[in-house]
Order: sequence, then structure tokens, then C-alpha cells
Amino acid sequence: MDSMHKRVAKYRRRLRDAGLRPVQIWVPDTRRPGFPEECRRQSLSLHGDPAEKSALEFIERAGDWGERG
Repeated sequence: MDSMHKRVAKYRRRLRDAGLRPVQIWVPDTRRPGFPEECRRQSLSLHGDPAEKSALEFIERAGDWGERG
């Protein structure tokens, strides 16, 4: 095992010892052709929906973390 792999293994061992575990998540690829258009399509599909206002309020609250820096 080369030096880099040993460092990574040691780092992961420390994290596991701290009670953490690795998790893999899949997220949309924002670089994929058509991604912006699909975002717009989905956003427009919500327009006028009764849940639109609460969804937008949630997004606003989630993004309002105050001043950072």
C-alpha cells in the first residue's frame, strides 16, 4: 500500500473511531446538457400549486443563515 492509501486508510479509521461512517449519495449532475431546462420545467410545474408558497418559504428560510464571514 503506498503512502497516500495509508494516509487515507488512517483518516477513515479515525473517522470510524469517532463514530462516523461513510455515506454515498447521488445528486443531479449540474453539468449535464439539459439540466437548466429540466430545472425550469420542474419549477414551472409547481407554479400555482397549493404547495408552492410553503415550498418557497422553506427554501428562503433554509438559505437565510444570516451574515457569514
